[in-house]
Amino acid sequence: MTRIWHAMFMLAVAWPASAETIESAYTDLDVKRDCVVFSSDQDGGDSGNLICAGFRGYPVLIFTGDLRESVFYGLPPESDHVWESFAGFNSAGPKIEWRLSVDGDRKVPFATIHRWFVSDDPDDSETKTEVLVVEKIGQLQEREGCAVGYVVATGSPKANEMARKIADEQVREFVCGADEPVLVSGDTPMPAIARP
Repeated sequence: MTRIWHAMFMLAVAWPASAETIESAYTDLDVKRDCVVFSSDQDGGDSGNLICAGFRGYPVLIFTGDLRESVFYGLPPESDHVWESFAGFNSAGPKIEWRLSVDGDRKVPFATIHRWFVSDDPDDSETKTEVLVVEKIGQLQEREGCAVGYVVATGSPKANEMARKIADEQVREFVCGADEPVLVSGDTPMPAIARP
């Protein structure tokens, strides 16, 4: 038994714990400046798809239709995009927070936190609920990305903190298409979510 413990101790010394830390980086999203159209509605409707500059080669894809948006972050999947949005009219905000796994000089984004503005009433486009959407980023080796959490930011001073907690603790183990996203709301109810 002593030899087993000694061997385990030597392995622990030889393989130190990962020095990974997590930090944030921010990018702006200006559709007119940072994006190009890669497909559009041929019938003159309002739907279209945009590819935009993201973080260090990780693009942002915006799919639009009927005054709603669905956004994918990172390297796109080989299959068709899965529409994820809100039932009410909506749009994503102008700034994206990228959560990065940092190990020495290596920085790999694994999650985004993006503020959305959602109309509570289709007949009243001025009244909006703000929601922080936490997304898994599509990677080169695993091109799946999806919403992992929704945090109502309207009336919640700790919304950013809660969104980062979801990103850091749940995104990397989250299985898109199988796991259910986390929903966090306070006094302001969560807008209806449109997912398959």
